[in-house]
Amino acid sequence: MSSHLRKTKRNKVVAVARGRVSVTSRDYSRLDLVKTKGEGGVGKSCLMSRFISNHFDDHSFHTIGVEFMNKTIEVNGKPYTLQVWDTAGQERFKSLRTPFYRGSDICILAYAIDDRSSFNNIKMWLNEFLHYAGVKNGIDRYPFMVVGNKSDVSSKDREVSYDQLKQWCEENKIATYIETSAKNDNNVVEAFSMAVQRWVELEQRAEKELGMLHHPDTVTLHGSTTASSIRTTCCSRFSEEAKAPMLKRSLVCT
Repeated sequence: MSSHLRKTKRNKVVAVARGRVSVTSRDYSRLDLVKTKGEGGVGKSCLMSRFISNHFDDHSFHTIGVEFMNKTIEVNGKPYTLQVWDTAGQERFKSLRTPFYRGSDICILAYAIDDRSSFNNIKMWLNEFLHYAGVKNGIDRYPFMVVGNKSDVSSKDREVSYDQLKQWCEENKIATYIETSAKNDNNVVEAFSMAVQRWVELEQRAEKELGMLHHPDTVTLHGSTTASSIRTTCCSRFSEEAKAPMLKRSLVCT
């Protein structure tokens, strides 16, 4: 089991968030690591703050380095404790943020609807994450989520349309995307819920494919499948002895 993710112990989940330690006395099903990525100023910290504490600060400072906070939500009737990491978008902090990519369960790529350059750079953030997180099986096998933040801006200030977001995601094989407003609390919880749902879908697919490897009567079409390739799907770690998926780790917003 990874040292970055431990099964939530009974009666306690300990998380360090901005220098504080919080203890939650419930037995939740799992801990997912979520990482957020994107240019500085697109609202990653505001999205995290709105999601975690339902708070919005119009004068928040850019993140320096990395920080993370925890929140538990229910998706399809099951609880998931998300550890959401906010990583600095400035180039000078690259050496600080990239070591935290590996072991992530979900990656949220964020841009600002009123900033075309932040949208154009999503591809760069995607490639950076693929490289440092060690994603090997293709974009469509990992739970990426693209979020266009600041949907509250006026139509004259909008520089990226929803159709452009949809087209970019289709071209880059990313199935999950949404527009949000951290300021107006629009689609923020929905965005994280959709990301978890995508993770669940890919985990179920990986489990099914892994199970097929242990049935000699199964015929695999369109090329062979190996246990090694399946185990790396969504950065999952599988127990060789139990042939079952182990609990996962984190979500990254970029």
